[in-house]
Amino acid sequence: MAEAKAKSEVFEWEGKDQRGQKVKGQTQGPNAEWVKAQLRRKGTVPIKVRKKRASRQSKGKKIDTSDIAVFSRQLSTMLSSGVPLVQAFEIISQGADKQQMRELVAAIKNDIESGTNLNQALAKHPKYFDDLFCNLVAAGEQSGTLETLLDKIATYKEKTEALKSKVRKATYYPAAILIVGFIVTAILLIFVIPEFENLFDTMGGDLPAFTRMVVELSEFFQAYWYLIFGAIIGAGIAAFKAHQRSKRFADFVDRLTLKLPVFGDIANKAAVARFARTLSTMSAAGVPLVEALDSVAATSGNVVYKDAILRMRDDTMTGTQLNVSMESQQLFPNMVTQMTAIGEESGSMDGMLAKVADFYEAEVDNLVDGLTSLMEPMIIAVLGVVVGGLVIAMYLPIFQMGQAIG
Repeated sequence: MAEAKAKSEVFEWEGKDQRGQKVKGQTQGPNAEWVKAQLRRKGTVPIKVRKKRASRQSKGKKIDTSDIAVFSRQLSTMLSSGVPLVQAFEIISQGADKQQMRELVAAIKNDIESGTNLNQALAKHPKYFDDLFCNLVAAGEQSGTLETLLDKIATYKEKTEALKSKVRKATYYPAAILIVGFIVTAILLIFVIPEFENLFDTMGGDLPAFTRMVVELSEFFQAYWYLIFGAIIGAGIAAFKAHQRSKRFADFVDRLTLKLPVFGDIANKAAVARFARTLSTMSAAGVPLVEALDSVAATSGNVVYKDAILRMRDDTMTGTQLNVSMESQQLFPNMVTQMTAIGEESGSMDGMLAKVADFYEAEVDNLVDGLTSLMEPMIIAVLGVVVGGLVIAMYLPIFQMGQAIG
């Protein structure tokens, strides 16, 4: 029965209520017979029950962080309005656009109906609900403030996802421009320049050194283009796989990223913002500091900050104040340690860290916008020099021939 429930789907139905009026709706269930039985229990005579078809657009889409944020916000809103937990899950499931999201919500609802706590039901799906999420939900269930903490989780997810998208923008934009530039250059070398080369052969005479160099480069690309493209793509795939499978390589990339000019500044400030936002959320939920730092370390996004936060956790276990331990790491800006110290003394660390997170998220936003504005003319200039250089190299013999005729 548990297996059947886990595979429950959405069914559309039509029927008549106790007054004989036509009604219709949607219900989550393992099969059509189960749905009919549920309708009869509620006093509705089922006329037609059929499985709801998932649209092609939503069927193959995977669940992402934004879906989990929306789920948290919806659940918080309904619980605040007095909607029972199981009914809230049924409403969310029926309104979800993605098939996978409907199945996930249905599985959690079935676990809750069988008597499982919400945090335990969520913990069965670690791919979508990490330890931080489950710990906050557990704290909400124990304190009776589940709807408030779900709202904080939704805000946290939205803020962290916005921060990630800004960091990705700083990385993807120049990479995409450079890839396009390389492809355009390769097309010129492989397809366009050979046409000029044939023209030069008919003209005879010696080619200028610059033109000869470009022609030789074109011949090299024509002969080994598959090896060049294969090596670049292979190196990219190998680096990606190594980053996934090798902890040592991933740690090396994390450390290198923090030392890069401009990009390192963005990565550092993004890590500080993520640390402050996560710890603020955990502190507001009343999670003990040592336990909170465990979750903060797991979501730090960089091994340098993860190791530092774990050392801070060990220090706080021995009675050291958090701000003192932060200062000893020589990693966090002075403003962050001072704000943390004020928060510890005044008992409002969640509020202070939230302000720190807001400040550094704005800093990352400004840095990314500045980087994009700075790189646009630089990339255009570089592409102009490369493409323009190739064009000039091809026209140099023609200019020389015109001067000789003149």
